[in-house]
Amino acid sequence: MEEEKSFAELLEAADQKPVRLKPGESVEAVIAKISADWVFIDLGGKTEGIVEKNEFLDKEGQLTIKEGDTVKAYFLSSRHGERIFTTRVSGDAARQYLEEAWQNSIPVEGIVEKEIKGGLEVRIAGTYRAFCPFSQAGLGRGGTAATILGQRLPFIVIEYGERGRKLIVSRRRILEEEERKRKEAIKETLQKGMRVTGTVKSVRDFGAFVDIGGIEALLPISEVSWGRVEDLRERFAPGQTVEAVILNLDWVKDRITLSVKETLPDPWENVETRYPEGSRHQGTVARLADFGAFITLEAGIDGLIPISRLSKGKKIRHPREVITQGDTIEVVVESADREKRRLSLSPVAPEEEREDSYSPYLQKGARGFGSLGDMMNKKSPKDKKS
Repeated sequence: MEEEKSFAELLEAADQKPVRLKPGESVEAVIAKISADWVFIDLGGKTEGIVEKNEFLDKEGQLTIKEGDTVKAYFLSSRHGERIFTTRVSGDAARQYLEEAWQNSIPVEGIVEKEIKGGLEVRIAGTYRAFCPFSQAGLGRGGTAATILGQRLPFIVIEYGERGRKLIVSRRRILEEEERKRKEAIKETLQKGMRVTGTVKSVRDFGAFVDIGGIEALLPISEVSWGRVEDLRERFAPGQTVEAVILNLDWVKDRITLSVKETLPDPWENVETRYPEGSRHQGTVARLADFGAFITLEAGIDGLIPISRLSKGKKIRHPREVITQGDTIEVVVESADREKRRLSLSPVAPEEEREDSYSPYLQKGARGFGSLGDMMNKKSPKDKKS
């Protein structure tokens, strides 16, 4: 069994490809062998390197490591086929490390020492001082320097000069790259139409911004309910958990649109059954337009009374002349269309108005015939001639 396992391990190792490194790049390596002057490290993938042995000696000259230990090292260069590493980024090695990091956009670690005019002072590679402008600190909205003082954080060297004496670094670029990678990972999991759970970050008049897995999405006020929502702050508050459906994904513009109402039953699903033609209902005048009045029968169900139905035979220019927003009105359903989400309504006139509306027809109708005697006595034109 041991021989089989050993063979499998050898076969796997043979398939591995050498690791490609850039100058200044940090690695985790295992100490494979210690000689008189060098420490040989194994990076895996057929990649080996060497580190000067004196880097692992303490003040008394005693060796501080042993074979099998794992150490962190920085790649310097290749010389005579050997990859040379260092564990100490100081002196010329540190300068070379920083220069290579600047040229190749390799992240470097630094300790945020203090806040200075216009930014932060960061100590890198032991003794080098770098400047991080506030605009590159990645503090976010409302963030302060106090939140990262004393922390060891990764930075990108964006300007290098005077052999390392002039260094400008950016933490924001690190965060932006992390954000880009996170979005790329989330893109593989999110799909239009799927349900997600998020946390409300902020509430505005037009909608709420919701965090879903580290990505910000917008919940428009029109997608909160099937009915009208006047004040979104009465529904949501920062920190609140919300369940929604992804309505739209636009990775080009980095826009994700959510809908809460899509998680609720659609009130139009059986509208023709609940609002058949000829049925009467109480409604509220929701809003007025030049062409008619919209009447809310229930949350998410609005019907239209055309202006011609409101005029009562009179010529009016706008519905506001005969009806007011907020009024309660009785209506009759003229037609219902679930597919187009349309209800055509007409107002139900009060009882006295309905009676009056019949009087013109009664006046135009035939008078009573009278008695039979009256008819007999009524002479025809021929009788008068005779």
